Amino acid sequence: MAGNILLIETSTALCSTALVADGAVVEYRESAEPRAHASMTAVFVKEMLDSRGLTMADCDAVCVSKGPGSYTGLRVGVSTAKGLCFGAKKPLMSVGTLDILVAQAVDEGLVPEGCRFIVPMVDARRMEVYSAVFTPDGGQLTETAPCIVDGDSFADYLEQGPVLFVGDGAAKCEPVLNHANAHFAQCNPKASAMLRPALEAYNEKRFENTAYFEPFYLKQFVATVSAKKLF
Repeated sequence: MAGNILLIETSTALCSTALVADGAVVEYRESAEPRAHASMTAVFVKEMLDSRGLTMADCDAVCVSKGPGSYTGLRVGVSTAKGLCFGAKKPLMSVGTLDILVAQAVDEGLVPEGCRFIVPMVDARRMEVYSAVFTPDGGQLTETAPCIVDGDSFADYLEQGPVLFVGDGAAKCEPVLNHANAHFAQCNPKASAMLRPALEAYNEKRFENTAYFEPFYLKQFVATVSAKKLF
């Protein structure tokens, strides 16, 4: 069993960190300020460690959300996690953003009675989300993929019983997925919800190669050129 594990979640608009000690979350920080990830992630980590009188030398591992999600947010989280691991010579672990949302739905009591499936949704653009279909116990049934949601999306699953759509892409899909079995929970993934999957990864020694680990972007980042002339 791990002693102290740092959890970092920066895949969406919410920037959050958590500290695990002896199998429980003992410190948590979050900020929903726009573009706060780069300025707050390392600050939150230091605050949590200081609050417990710890240093990175006292930590057993760092776990970071690997995506899919915001390109910039993921870069900040993974870069911070890598820096901490390199500096303190600690192992790096990762958890998928969709797995975090499923765990969060269960932890926060968002799963409706008789739920057959959980579909975590990370907002992409327009009516597109990054999603997959899970069982309520966390088993992943389909590959993580981008999906343009329309009235026929997830129809086969909705016909089988209650389905929970959870994540920061859930609300925009609610008017489109008009079905009696469709339930929605709009939320951002939180570092505290990484507890169970992070502990499982640690106990199974599923460590990443710190030097070569990259976020799971799912799509390539496309830079845009400003129409404003600077000179």
